[in-house]
Amino acid sequence: MMRIDLHMHTLQSDGELLPIELARRAVVMKHEAIAITDHADPSNIGRIIKETKKDVPLAQEWGLDMLVGVELTHIPASKLDDVVRMARKAGAELIVVHGETINEPVERGTNRAAVNNPDVDILAHPGFITTEDAQAASDNGVVLEITSRPSHALTNGHVVRMARKVDAKMVVNTDTHSPRDLITEERAVHIAIGAGLTRDEAEICVHRIPRDIIRKVRER
Repeated sequence: MMRIDLHMHTLQSDGELLPIELARRAVVMKHEAIAITDHADPSNIGRIIKETKKDVPLAQEWGLDMLVGVELTHIPASKLDDVVRMARKAGAELIVVHGETINEPVERGTNRAAVNNPDVDILAHPGFITTEDAQAASDNGVVLEITSRPSHALTNGHVVRMARKVDAKMVVNTDTHSPRDLITEERAVHIAIGAGLTRDEAEICVHRIPRDIIRKVRER
């Protein structure tokens, strides 16, 4: 099967590549779909969505399904719902929330605000997420991320344990910022297994879950 990656950054925020160059490199790496999810807050949501959408028809020429989304980053937890609505109104197809990674000073309560909002698609690198928040993610259809990004991946095993307790869905993403961050389908499966999943579970996270997310996006 071909690879799907639903968390990637470009020059529209802190990535190294133009959206179309990232798309081209993803095609060469045998990706069938990607989501451009640049860091966003109220200051730039409209701009990055508008600009990135211009490259979607170009990516389609290579047979790549390119979703345009955002990663809402360092938003006060009390205001997250407002900014989620703002992003959706601006045309974000996929909404990722920057979770409470141990690598950055994310406000405590961000995970909880994200998993209690059914309009959030993915909670990225959620760090030491609690069982209660994992349960809310399961209840509200928010998918928890297993990440290949080294600075965030230290808690992947914990995320898997919490998700398993409550049957929360998980997806493997790269949080790509540069060309070297792109990974193959085989590498994604290995990362999931390394986090504690069985091969069958890993295959679900790498293949079925991202396709389910895209299907949900297309049905909105």
